[in-house]
Amino acid sequence: MLTTGPRGTKDILPDSSGHWQYVEKIIREVCYNFAYQEIRTPVFEHTELFLRGIGDTTDIVEKEMYTFTDRAKRSITLRPENTASVVRSYLENKLYSGPQPTKLYYIGPMFRYDRPQAGRYRQFHQFGIEAIGAQGPSIDAEVISLAVAFLNKLGLSDLKLLINSVGCPQCRPVYRAKLQEFFQEKRSHLCSDCQSRYDRNPMRILDCKNETCAEYSQGAPHMLDCLCEDCGSHFAGLQELLTAAGISFVINPRLVRGLDYYTKTAFEIQYSPLGAQSAVCGGGRYDGLIAECGGQPTPGIGFAIGIERVLLALEKQALLPSINTAIDVFVAPLGTKARAVAFQLLTELRYAGIAADMDFMNRSLKAQMKYANKYPAKFVALIGEDELAAQKVMVKNMATGSQELLARTALVPMILEEMEK
Repeated sequence: MLTTGPRGTKDILPDSSGHWQYVEKIIREVCYNFAYQEIRTPVFEHTELFLRGIGDTTDIVEKEMYTFTDRAKRSITLRPENTASVVRSYLENKLYSGPQPTKLYYIGPMFRYDRPQAGRYRQFHQFGIEAIGAQGPSIDAEVISLAVAFLNKLGLSDLKLLINSVGCPQCRPVYRAKLQEFFQEKRSHLCSDCQSRYDRNPMRILDCKNETCAEYSQGAPHMLDCLCEDCGSHFAGLQELLTAAGISFVINPRLVRGLDYYTKTAFEIQYSPLGAQSAVCGGGRYDGLIAECGGQPTPGIGFAIGIERVLLALEKQALLPSINTAIDVFVAPLGTKARAVAFQLLTELRYAGIAADMDFMNRSLKAQMKYANKYPAKFVALIGEDELAAQKVMVKNMATGSQELLARTALVPMILEEMEK
């Protein structure tokens, strides 16, 4: 039916868009405080970017991408995440030539063919940041601190920060060999996806949501036991910095996240009242991604936060603000002749920065007053035949019920004066 949107999409209606604007306002305030600047990338990219950037063993690439061929026979994909796009833009626009590290944030829609559920859609929205160019654990701590600051500023509680290290190309082969040895006799019991991952990326088996795979992965070796000296020192430094900042965390050695490009730090922030889908933020370091996308070896780290998940968490904790739909003035013309003057006044009010509206439905005065109350409007400016002839306007204070006859030219100054009180 043409009156039904595609499955997994949701309209953001006027009665809830104010909540989105509120969250976005907090995002911009926090990012400004941390000296991150906004970047806006296209919602579609060449498919190869995600194949190389995200990794072909991930569920995103294997099952969830919206990919199509355009009229020039190019393979195009709606972005399933934004880190790869930001990295592509970083290289294409030579952002590395500016002050380093490059600190960016984004807000926008992503697309994955996933099973729709509460707070999870096929078109969903993410707020994320990327810090590119810095190597040590201090930037990791800053990125995590920004995520915590954002969620705290929204008033969310019952949050749990999980951290882990997933190693680097130097120490990960040791861990890979241990995982393959552990899963060798269990391989036939794993799902078809994990049987394939056994050779390509056995670490991804730990992230499988299949209950049987989760059961057979119990007791698997931990990456933390295989870290090289550099990765171990980096992880210890991160813990020291988080502790110094008063940020509580839990080390979860099974946390690998769902993207192949992560190295060293991986982290997740969970909100337990959301149940099985409790993660509201996830991120990590991706020191090999920029080289994989064609640039010079450059370190980077970032996170993404699902805005729908955040709104659901705010709703559960009764933290969503009331939406103010009030206007300053409702202009009520009575009769056809008054309509042009009313529209002139309406324009003057709006150009002066005053929130104003008028009747466009030729309603009766009683109906107009009822409509003005629904906004609600602080003042109603009435223009009837008498006011029209005298070039005046009757202004009614909707809170007190008092009325005052003013010259038309005095309306804007009077409203501006009232707004300053």
